[in-house]
Amino acid sequence: MNIRQRFRAAMHYQPRDRAPIADFGFWEETIPVWHEQGLPQDVFFSGAENNTVEYFGMDFGIDRVFVEVESGLCPEFETKEIEEHGSRIIVQQADGVIVECDRFMSSIPRPVTHTLKDRESWQKHFVHRLDPGNPDRFPVDWAARLAAWKDSNREDLLVLPGGSLYGWLRNWMGLEQLSFTVYDDPVFFGEMVTTLADCILGVLEQTLASGVQFDACGMWEDMAYNAGPLLSPRHFKQYLVPHYRRIADLCHRYGIDVIWVDCDGKIDALLPLWLETGINCMFPVEIGTWGADPVKYRRKYGKDLLMMGGFDKHILAQSKEDIEREVYRLAPLVEEGGFIPFCDHRIPPDVSLENYLFYLEKAREVWGKGVNLRPMKI
Repeated sequence: MNIRQRFRAAMHYQPRDRAPIADFGFWEETIPVWHEQGLPQDVFFSGAENNTVEYFGMDFGIDRVFVEVESGLCPEFETKEIEEHGSRIIVQQADGVIVECDRFMSSIPRPVTHTLKDRESWQKHFVHRLDPGNPDRFPVDWAARLAAWKDSNREDLLVLPGGSLYGWLRNWMGLEQLSFTVYDDPVFFGEMVTTLADCILGVLEQTLASGVQFDACGMWEDMAYNAGPLLSPRHFKQYLVPHYRRIADLCHRYGIDVIWVDCDGKIDALLPLWLETGINCMFPVEIGTWGADPVKYRRKYGKDLLMMGGFDKHILAQSKEDIEREVYRLAPLVEEGGFIPFCDHRIPPDVSLENYLFYLEKAREVWGKGVNLRPMKI
């Protein structure tokens, strides 16, 4: 089987030669730490720009399966350095957020201020950037890409960028201000969500009309923390659910029945609501202090729930015995299907290269059955 066939079989509980071997990626600090531990200097990771998939013999990396179509801000804001304070810099990001970060070894920038503050700034700076008809949303070689993708024997996955209805707004406005807006100006909040949904749907409709058979649609939300969702289930149902259904219905009309949402944190209160809308795959099934568990989720939701991720990243920093035990614990669920296992978030730098290679060895042996594996360049 090739990579695409294996993914589709796993997600539909069909026979397959083995489980897909994949990963979510790494903190940008992890690879430099591993260079000091013996990883070749020419191995690099920076989101979709990386060669770790080839080096570690993965079937695919999540950052590299998405079709390069822009379903969000277009054009993006200018990325620029505004101020410098020693090793710290103030930067405007592509989403208009002004952040402070360390020039070196900085994982999560600290927001200073947000361009999106209210209706006025929304109309001035954001609405025109959410026009689905902007031709710049598609790469200049779009026609050539479509021609290649129409090959029914293609090997690579093609995943639609399903965008975000809440997570982007939380980033653009900041959690505190967005939370106040939900209660102080719910009409405005609803308008923003609708504008986002209309933009996403417009872009997806143009992409799907190409006639290419895409393999999945992936959304991003990150709307939960360690105690539950950042938006109440009541507001979730009122403002988001109708638009999730619109997106899922569109995908279903074009034969796409794997729709995932990337959400960290404790998602238990939202998971059944996503399933009701047609979003049927949870990713990365972050274990966290709240004890999420893909095995328990399968018992509760059955085969209606697809999952990716679910291997506790903290275990990778523990003993090899712990790593091996978890690989075997997840093996029956992997064999059943509807579950593609990998680390429940990007791999942090406290995981040693030695432990990660041991994890890969066991994953390839147990989940991959040693069959038709892509070679590692170690």
